[in-house]
Amino acid sequence: MSDTTTAESNKTNGLKRSYLSSFEVLGQSIAAIAPSATPALVIPLVFGFAGNGTWLAYVIGLVVFLLVSFSINQFTKRSATPGNLYSFIVKGLGTDAGVITGWGLVLAYLLTASAVLCGYINYANVLIGYSGAAFPPILQAIILGIIGAAIAWYIAVKDIRLSTRVMLTCEIISMTLITLLAIIVIVNHGFSIDPAQTSLQGVSLSSWGIGLVLAFFSFCGFESATSLGHEAKDPLKTIPRAVITSTAVVGVFFILLSYVEVFSFQGSSTALNNAAAPLTDIANANGIAAFGPLISIGALISFWACFLACINAGSRVLYLMGQHGVVDNRVGNAHESNRTPHIAITASVIAASVIPFILIAYGGGLFDIYGWVGTVGTYGFVFAYALVAIAAPLYLLREKELKRPDIALAAVTILLLAAAIAGSIYSNNASGAPYSWFIYIFVGWLIAGGAWFLISKRRHPQLSSRITSEIEKVHTEFRVIRANGGNGPK
Repeated sequence: MSDTTTAESNKTNGLKRSYLSSFEVLGQSIAAIAPSATPALVIPLVFGFAGNGTWLAYVIGLVVFLLVSFSINQFTKRSATPGNLYSFIVKGLGTDAGVITGWGLVLAYLLTASAVLCGYINYANVLIGYSGAAFPPILQAIILGIIGAAIAWYIAVKDIRLSTRVMLTCEIISMTLITLLAIIVIVNHGFSIDPAQTSLQGVSLSSWGIGLVLAFFSFCGFESATSLGHEAKDPLKTIPRAVITSTAVVGVFFILLSYVEVFSFQGSSTALNNAAAPLTDIANANGIAAFGPLISIGALISFWACFLACINAGSRVLYLMGQHGVVDNRVGNAHESNRTPHIAITASVIAASVIPFILIAYGGGLFDIYGWVGTVGTYGFVFAYALVAIAAPLYLLREKELKRPDIALAAVTILLLAAAIAGSIYSNNASGAPYSWFIYIFVGWLIAGGAWFLISKRRHPQLSSRITSEIEKVHTEFRVIRANGGNGPK
């Protein structure tokens, strides 16, 4: 089938338009961040490197990601596609930068899905432990992973509205339980200030840098609502609102929980970063043991919801890249009745699941695998965020809407992200293998993606111009709608 024929087929069998409410769009970004999963697993990992500076890592993370969200929203306020940051960077920096970013985003979403699948397996193991059952650990982990991935695949293929509603409902319940636990801890300790944390006692700058990158990983995915550009109602309002709201809400939540968790484990015989279920331990220590299983269930669901959210977002980037001809055109097909990118979803679920299964089979610990694939995934997100911060003022300049504050905002954002990337590379290299390998794995992936695109352009000389034309067509459609006082296709 020719490229043109496939493209026409895709257009008549695309994603559902104006289908998701603002609540459902917010659910995608919240679930991709997986706020309930962070205190259950990521904060202990951050503490392992940042120690008493864990709360500060999250303060800096909140500031940086609010700045990034402002850059992203320069695009989301003006146009909407399923392509996420890929299409934005094509618009601001051209097809080469956009396609390489697309490859980086696909890797980031898939590896984040791999990481949170390990978190889901860990808490499923915890819940099985309550029953006293015992199974071969590797076999149990893989079977649990297959079950969770299969359910997520079914829901993702079935209906995006079902996905977003399930994800956000799960997160609201889980975050409420965890917040109640934090309030109880604060009340029990008499609202006292922890001098060890406020003075950053024992914090090493080199190891704190790795902790900062892992804290950044907690926020990654906040932009995933942008992948619902075709499916959201009033996308020029609902998507920017979801990007900002998700970042601000979860940022405050992370700062509070990081402080409470570190405080709660002081003097404990088990270090925070060695606790299999830290929130359960905190509940037990504060005389509310009944919270333990409930929070473990909430953490399990949160990790699973994040897996589903990453599959939703990553598959839609792949879907648009398939429609543009960057990858096999069949990936750009939508399901005939469900109108979801079923081929991209299936490929994403398989890839995201196989990686942790292989590492588990070779004896990798769930926490270790989470840290490994999560670090590489973070490079993909931060790379994309840096490029969108560069692209935003260039895009506004071409649109004749650039103002001085836009330049200043982009400059500060780029500087902070560059410092984070440089610091993480230095810290990871200082830590030795396997962390010292991760930047090379990520760069190698980008080089491979760039080489593939170069080959594709030689085989199809009109590829770059076609990508630019397709994205510009959507942008022009929204420009007309905005000029007429509207906000999106009906």
